[in-house]
Amino acid sequence: MEEKVYRVFVVNPGSTSTKVALFENMKCVISRSVFHDSSKLMEYDNINDQLEYRMFGIRKFLHDSRVDLSGLDCVVGRGGPCYACKSGTYVVDDLLIQDTRQVKGHFYHSSMLGVQLAKMIADKFGCMCLMVDPPVVDELCDKARITGVKGVYRRATAHVLNGKATGRYYAQQIGKKYEDLNLIIAHIDGGISISAHDHGRMIDANDAGGGEGPFTPTRMGSMAVTDVLDYLFDKDPKQVRDLCSQRGGLSSWFGTSDSSKIFYEMVRKGDSQAKRVWEAMIYQCSKWIAMMSAPLKGNVDAILLTGGLLRIPGIIETITEDCGWIAPVVAYPGEFEHEAMTEAALRVLRGEEEPMHYTGRPVFEGFDDGKEAI
Repeated sequence: MEEKVYRVFVVNPGSTSTKVALFENMKCVISRSVFHDSSKLMEYDNINDQLEYRMFGIRKFLHDSRVDLSGLDCVVGRGGPCYACKSGTYVVDDLLIQDTRQVKGHFYHSSMLGVQLAKMIADKFGCMCLMVDPPVVDELCDKARITGVKGVYRRATAHVLNGKATGRYYAQQIGKKYEDLNLIIAHIDGGISISAHDHGRMIDANDAGGGEGPFTPTRMGSMAVTDVLDYLFDKDPKQVRDLCSQRGGLSSWFGTSDSSKIFYEMVRKGDSQAKRVWEAMIYQCSKWIAMMSAPLKGNVDAILLTGGLLRIPGIIETITEDCGWIAPVVAYPGEFEHEAMTEAALRVLRGEEEPMHYTGRPVFEGFDDGKEAI
């Protein structure tokens, strides 16, 4: 019997672009990164206000490329800052969209537009709408939650979608299941998240969305609290948030987050400051990878590197030299996000998996200390 062909459209918003792709089963028919000028985006008071502008860009791409979405079976939107939830595939409904728009997950990022854009498209074509492994997936072990302030708990806003997809891809390559392995997975791009995966659960990770971990092309990364207070004492809250998510890291040092430009036009041409800062960013990645070996008690099957920044020469080699003593280092430059979103949709469409329903409550609300998680 001939295999039924399902048409799946994926929507993946980033800081200055919205990636979209049309799949027929697992065959990618067309994929495009719809660019949005940062000066135009800055005209909007908040990310939610960008919705119609980004939708216009998607419609223009579809029109110009003569892509017809008639007969679409499913639209999958990248998840955003709803309440922390379990890993899995979710039906996109009004409650999920409401909590995402209201940033209930305390992670202010363009990904919040993913489910909103997807629902608009799905409603137009009368098809299913899903979300897969949003960045607020919470599988942390209890010890990873505790901080030195009672009632304040750590979160792990990480690149869960690509991280788990990378873990599954690696496991498939070696003839095992993701749930059989202990992995350290590092997503290295404009944002950097480094996580420990214990037999299919992400038990610890840096709070990449909150500014914890290595500094990145756009994020300030971890700093001593006293240094943060001294530097940010006379800054308004928006400046502080910008350093955490948009204007920190390489952007703070060089006025641009264009990693290729910094590497090829500055580091490669002998700019000593650029070389020092660049090497420090990679050093911090290695340091956090080594830290994530402790939650796994040193029992690490592999260190997996993924993300767009790996396409720049030297990063994979440096991390391998720094961390290869822990476990074999395997690199996958780029991302598996679109494939992961499509695979999840196909499992639902084929009746192999029942989609989950968002509850509107975080999976963790505190311990027995009488205080709700902050």
